[in-house]
Amino acid sequence: MKVVVGLGNPGSSYARTRHNVGFWVVDRLAERHRLRFSRREYKSQVARGRIGAEDVVLLKPQTFMNACGEAVGRARRDLGLDPHEFLVVYDDLDLGVGRVRVKAESGAGGHHGVESVIEALGSKAFPRVRIGVGRPPASGAIDYLLEPPAAEELRILGASVDQAADAVEIVLGEGVVSAMNRFNGAPGIS
Repeated sequence: MKVVVGLGNPGSSYARTRHNVGFWVVDRLAERHRLRFSRREYKSQVARGRIGAEDVVLLKPQTFMNACGEAVGRARRDLGLDPHEFLVVYDDLDLGVGRVRVKAESGAGGHHGVESVIEALGSKAFPRVRIGVGRPPASGAIDYLLEPPAAEELRILGASVDQAADAVEIVLGEGVVSAMNRFNGAPGIS
């Protein structure tokens, strides 16, 4: 079993913001594989099913971004899984808009949600899929992340959400190295 965690903030006021692209990806996976977020467990919206040959739990923590590790930690304890059985999907300011990158493990890179997950899992050794949202032109990073993207940027992010969902499917089906080889050299969507 694998747990795919999309990072984001709960509530309709955050739903269309850049910081919620992790939620967008797990929503896309649920749509593709006919899974429903019909349960609330682990302080999260939860969908269970299969993606390819893998049993999966899709998780959208409802604890707000900076405390999402609380939800991940609960899932880990209840499911009895190791850190490498979690795959975390999130926004990245350091990647240009539309770029998708896969990593086997790394630090948080300043992302407070990822810091919270690392603390909860007690390890950096979990794969992740990052979706580039770019750097803010003038406003501060927090304001930028909590704003909805403009129409053209939204079009690009929509395509990158599909690409990130593809990356998750490859990690689950073929492994993280295969996904890294396919996505890490690819240009961003324009």
